[in-house]
Amino acid sequence: MSMMVQALAPVFALIILGHLMQRWQFPGAGFWQQAERLTYFVLFPVMLVFKLGQARLDGEAYSEILMLVALMLAGMTLLLLLAQLIGRWPGPVFSSVYQGGLRFNTYVALAATGMLLGDTGLALMAVCVAVMVPLVNLFCIVMFSLAVGDGSLRLWPVVRTIITNPLIIGSLIGIIWSYFRIGFHPIFAGILEPLSNLALPLGLMTVGAGLQMKALKGASGAFVVSSAAKLVAFPLMTAGLVLALGIDGILAQVAVLLAALPTATSAYILARQLGGDAPLMAGIISGQTLLAVITLPLVLGWLW
Repeated sequence: MSMMVQALAPVFALIILGHLMQRWQFPGAGFWQQAERLTYFVLFPVMLVFKLGQARLDGEAYSEILMLVALMLAGMTLLLLLAQLIGRWPGPVFSSVYQGGLRFNTYVALAATGMLLGDTGLALMAVCVAVMVPLVNLFCIVMFSLAVGDGSLRLWPVVRTIITNPLIIGSLIGIIWSYFRIGFHPIFAGILEPLSNLALPLGLMTVGAGLQMKALKGASGAFVVSSAAKLVAFPLMTAGLVLALGIDGILAQVAVLLAALPTATSAYILARQLGGDAPLMAGIISGQTLLAVITLPLVLGWLW
């Protein structure tokens, strides 16, 4: 457990540092918004191309990850729908509970995996991200159309969101690069590597800068259910799933880690755009990120 805490401490220390710097308005107004854009559109895609492009994964790993991720999302969706039958929240509230219980923070995912499982684990997590991001977006947008909208679903906005996502593009390029074993010329690698090394620390600091502590005031039962589902129930369900499927080793650890992560900051944008409960979503994002400081080492220490 102590080794787990030591490995994860830098991840959360960088998140806290980013939050403090944003509160102190350092290095200046507007910096953190632009830093997040740089990380999302440039640094993380470059890191995914570079790390995945060097990985040597078996072809079976991709189909195994696709099946596992799809079952994880389907199982968690059923659990959250059961919670809705009990809680009977209004549509906008449930949409935020659902996003909070299903989404994951990509920056924390890749940073924690690199700290805990090295480059092999990071490559597997990158593939999981490439598979899970489009599926999560599809699941969430369908749920919005059912819970908040009129039940109709426009497919083009979903497809456009998926095919223009920089993280998916970076992951797919990295997978193709790895599959054909192209390799990186030393000059090319000399450019990609420092950009790749910059992605995780800056990405984590932007997560901290985006936390909205005021949104935690008067946290409701919906917040508690969403956080318990994401930080405890999801990793427990995933541990049972990998055991049932006979999956072990680093992939099993990556799957449990993915399930135990706090929800994504992008969930707030989707809640605001599609008629969800945005203030509740902000509270869930901030609260889960803080709670994960405690739950992540405990859950991983137990289930790994």
